[in-house]
Amino acid sequence: MAEIINMPRLSDTMEEGTVATWLKKVGDKISEGDILAEIETDKATMEFESFHEGTLLHIGVQEGETTKVDELLAIIGEEGEDISGLLNGGGNAPKEATASKPKEEASDKKETAEASPAKEETPAKTELPEGVIVVTMPRLSDTMEEGTVATWLKKVGDKVSEGDILAEIETDKATMEFESFQAGTLLHIGLQEGESAKVDSLLAIIGPAGTDVSGVAANFSASAAPAKKEEAPKQEAPKASAKVETKAEAPKAEAKAAKPVAKTSTNGRLFASPLAKKIAEEKGINLSQVQGSGENGRIVKTDIENFVPAAAGASVGKFVPAGQEDFEDVTNSQMRKAIAKALTNSKFTAPHYYLSVEFDMENAIAFRTQFNSIPDTKISYNDIVVKACALALKQHPQVNSQWFADKMRLNNHVHIGVAVAVPDGLVVPVVKFANEQSLPQIGAAVRELAGKAKNKKLTPAEMEGSTFTVSNLGMFGIDTFTSIINQPNSAILSVGNIVEKPVVKNGQIVVGNTMKLSLACDHRTVDGATGAQFLQTLKGYIENPVTMLV
Repeated sequence: MAEIINMPRLSDTMEEGTVATWLKKVGDKISEGDILAEIETDKATMEFESFHEGTLLHIGVQEGETTKVDELLAIIGEEGEDISGLLNGGGNAPKEATASKPKEEASDKKETAEASPAKEETPAKTELPEGVIVVTMPRLSDTMEEGTVATWLKKVGDKVSEGDILAEIETDKATMEFESFQAGTLLHIGLQEGESAKVDSLLAIIGPAGTDVSGVAANFSASAAPAKKEEAPKQEAPKASAKVETKAEAPKAEAKAAKPVAKTSTNGRLFASPLAKKIAEEKGINLSQVQGSGENGRIVKTDIENFVPAAAGASVGKFVPAGQEDFEDVTNSQMRKAIAKALTNSKFTAPHYYLSVEFDMENAIAFRTQFNSIPDTKISYNDIVVKACALALKQHPQVNSQWFADKMRLNNHVHIGVAVAVPDGLVVPVVKFANEQSLPQIGAAVRELAGKAKNKKLTPAEMEGSTFTVSNLGMFGIDTFTSIINQPNSAILSVGNIVEKPVVKNGQIVVGNTMKLSLACDHRTVDGATGAQFLQTLKGYIENPVTMLV
């Protein structure tokens, strides 16, 4: 039966997502764990994997389009299956995806649509009582495999409304608030504070008050979680209850207070969200002086942002900055989006490693000075580097290669991309057949391409086909840096500034000029020894540039 895949909530603050790239097309076979698409959230561009198997029957959001969390993203089902009923009905809400499914599956799917798609919310043979929802450990980051309950903000028996914060979950990246997408009564807690579990393990059960869910919890724990979790609620639930009851009493005490006082537990702990604590620390605000407006008097982000230092008086005990925060939101240009997409894809698909060297530039300086003494001739140090790279690449084709899933392509031609900074970002025009061009020809080509880049006149053909890339920040006074590989290249060379400093020559300390370079390599195609040998060849050309003319 067809499964509707909704736009997932890939961050705790995500309200909508943009499809950056589809990695599958309609008609493709999908296996569990396959990456369906790259989704741009409010924080990053993340890979979204499938938790279902079948055929991709429909794509509801095209590349570059944006939709709200829980709206129709795609439909997966059996090849040739009729999904017209889902599409005619809109297909953009969980109800439509589950209209023909058992009621318990529909409820489960709704609970996790905004947290983490899950193949099965409960064991297939577990039948849920009427209105009962199983809440599982959500996937709150793209790399999250398990989570730890830092704090429960509800206790068993509490009424839960949609949007209430159930707990604070510690992921591999941060501690995040996890809100409920269901309304009802909290009937069961599957993980106590401080306990960890895999994504999709039992976290809690919500349903009508008085419903017996002991069988549901036992069956779910037996098949989807460590056995010890069956006993945990019996042993720990009273503690959790007592702890939250303390929170419930705090608002009454505060109402009688003469001035705003933060809520604390019997052990002196302040009730504040992780984000509120972080902002308070950055601003130097004493949390004990802040009035909490959140649930049960909990201090939240807005309380810190709206806190007036003067209200705290001298009792704050430290200097509080009185400046006004100010910022400007700049809509991401298409170029900036493309850069983010390409570099994110490169960084997280190509296993980068870096090799750093320092070259003696004395001969190169003399060579350039003499070369530029020729009338109507002007070359830069960057031109020398590009030419040297082109010649070295001919001797080391693996560095001039590309990676494919089933093969490695060793390019016999040398097309060198030269990174150029422009107001909107970065472009990489390509000097074609650089090894066959003279230094003046390379210099003229780079100047022409750079001028076109800054005037937004580059054509797509002038930015395609590179087999290697050079990025030079030496003119900005940068001594050393590393770059992200410009795929489908296998390597990129980062060029720093020429620095005058003491060096040792023939056992004597003398004034010298050196330049640092870093080579970033894709380990799938370029082994460490191969990269090192390339740099040795490059060293010979740059330290003795006259050899490039032979």
